[in-house]
Amino acid sequence: MSANICGDYKTSYKEDMVLFQTTFAKFWIGAFLVALCVVPPFLDNYTLYVCNMIGIAIIGALGLNILTGFTGQISLGHGAFLGIGAYASAYLVMDMGMPFFVALPCAGLITAMFGMVFGIPSLRLKGLYLAIATLAAQFIIEYLMVHVESITNGVLGKMVDFPSCFGFSFDTDLKYFYLVATIAALATMMSKNIVRTRPGRAFIAIRDQYISAEVMGVNLFKYKLMAFAYSSFLAGIAGSLWAHYVTIITPEHFTIGVSIQYLAMVIIGGMGHIIGSIFGAVFMVLLPELLRALSGALSGHFPIIVNLFAAIKEGVFGLIIIGFLIYEPDGMAHRWQMIKAYWKLWPFSY
Repeated sequence: MSANICGDYKTSYKEDMVLFQTTFAKFWIGAFLVALCVVPPFLDNYTLYVCNMIGIAIIGALGLNILTGFTGQISLGHGAFLGIGAYASAYLVMDMGMPFFVALPCAGLITAMFGMVFGIPSLRLKGLYLAIATLAAQFIIEYLMVHVESITNGVLGKMVDFPSCFGFSFDTDLKYFYLVATIAALATMMSKNIVRTRPGRAFIAIRDQYISAEVMGVNLFKYKLMAFAYSSFLAGIAGSLWAHYVTIITPEHFTIGVSIQYLAMVIIGGMGHIIGSIFGAVFMVLLPELLRALSGALSGHFPIIVNLFAAIKEGVFGLIIIGFLIYEPDGMAHRWQMIKAYWKLWPFSY
């Protein structure tokens, strides 16, 4: 009889499963997509470069969040899986003459196969033991990238062309932006829908209480391997896009430091939240750029800062991760949810 004056209430499971649940959310999603199409031509090349890096990082972070945030499987080898995708795409395009838009999913599938192989120990291992196993995968793949010179060209690096399709080349920052933005949007939608399906519920059940999940009939081995495969697939897609954007790749681009950086994206953005992958990727890509701009502004007064930039950047990264673990362990996504909850219940937010 009476209407709700505040809050956002559902009366059926179907309503609760709707992807965009309010007109307000639909409006802002639409406005954001329009802005992605209209604004980029007015941006300079540096800003577009940063946006492209953010888009690629979002794709990679989404995969790691599905594995670590939703399934609870710690991985310290994500950077190596990006490398597999990068080298696989480069080899398929440059050495075998395969079109980029065929090589891109193939690189993802090749990386997914590697991810499943190194995900087999997850049935027996968990926690720090699984982290050590994935760390071993990182070092094994790094070794292969250096020594399988017939594919990777070793430490000399491998040249890669810009993507092209039917004579159209994505050879500028603006053209590449639309390619990366499209794939990042598709990866986000795909990840969001996966966590709403039966496999996604199984992932969460394994993360929260794997013994209870197994008792209820969840096939732990199947869904753990599925999580590793999906995570590695998106890492391969991100690695392929990155390789064809920077046009030269070496094993030094896919070290343990990259794996730690992606893990930091998930922690800072919010584990177990799709939007947390986006927040974390944006934060971790923008942070070094902001630090670089700050050091450049202060270099005239403090010249030593320029020489210490690398050390300062790593130190700031560490302090920020520690700060989030202490004061906001659920990441930026939790803070965003708190802000949304406040306005949903306004003016009775108490």
